[in-house]
Amino acid sequence: MQKLVTIFGGSGFVGRYIARRMAKAGWRVRVAVRRPNEAHFVRMYGSVGQVEPVFSNIRDDASVAAALMGADAAVNCVGILAEGGRQTFDAVQSDGAERVARLCAAAGIRSLVQISAIGADSDSDSGYARSKAEGEAAVLRHVPDAVILRPSIVFGPEDEFFNRFASMARLGPVLPVVGPNTRFQPVYVDDVAHAAELALAGRAAPGIHELGGPDIDTFRELMQTMLRVIRRRALVLGVPFWVARVMATVLDGLQFVTFGALRNGLLTRDQVRNLARDNVVGGDHPGFAELGIEPTAMEAVLPDYLWRFRPSGQYAEIKESARNLRT
Repeated sequence: MQKLVTIFGGSGFVGRYIARRMAKAGWRVRVAVRRPNEAHFVRMYGSVGQVEPVFSNIRDDASVAAALMGADAAVNCVGILAEGGRQTFDAVQSDGAERVARLCAAAGIRSLVQISAIGADSDSDSGYARSKAEGEAAVLRHVPDAVILRPSIVFGPEDEFFNRFASMARLGPVLPVVGPNTRFQPVYVDDVAHAAELALAGRAAPGIHELGGPDIDTFRELMQTMLRVIRRRALVLGVPFWVARVMATVLDGLQFVTFGALRNGLLTRDQVRNLARDNVVGGDHPGFAELGIEPTAMEAVLPDYLWRFRPSGQYAEIKESARNLRT
């Protein structure tokens, strides 16, 4: 009989890759999301009826319990980068993670994977980092055999990092970045999904695993790599942290006084705090090597989805070949 895994946030960026891998591995997959009508695309990851989107809100006990009914394993991919309305860091990444783990334990589910993030720290002044750490602690308290995956910044076709800055690079000759010297270790989204698949198959040790790609680059270097890929020139301008804090305070204030009508999707004070810290593997926890995974390099993947930001889009390489023929 096929095993069943419930993936909370299974239609999101990382979740969809885990859902696809688990379907290919022969599991039945229940994709638990707040808007199942917008997640029908996940059905295509498996045979008829193998992958099903269902309603669940990790802020609610009843809907989480219903999504876990009959499951053999679970994955929690739900997370937010900025707060808005009832979607706060504590409600989603701390209380939500605790709820999933507690109800997994109540249902007798011992196989649980929690997607966290490098930088999770219970003593951090960042609500994002602190809530991630609190979520990890709650998960291990209720399900001691759980596997915690802490990726660095995740890249892939649907990412909100390279796609966002590549879009900005089309607007002018200057590309502003906060924390240009902050280091990152970007990790390919399907490598994270592969790690989750191994964990669900019982091939990963319980506890925390830090996942980083093969390259460590500063924010400025990442932007320069992206600009080379999209064939554009721009000055990568470092924004001083004090300027960034002023900008973020104003943007957060506008969101507050408009009761969320003007959502701050540009830069928050919490993001500025996180950008002041390196986002790389610390070496205190196992990673890809212990899982037997060779992480994918950025430049092997970025051209496959950033080509649309090139001046000539899909025809850029054809034009370059034609120029070479003329010379």
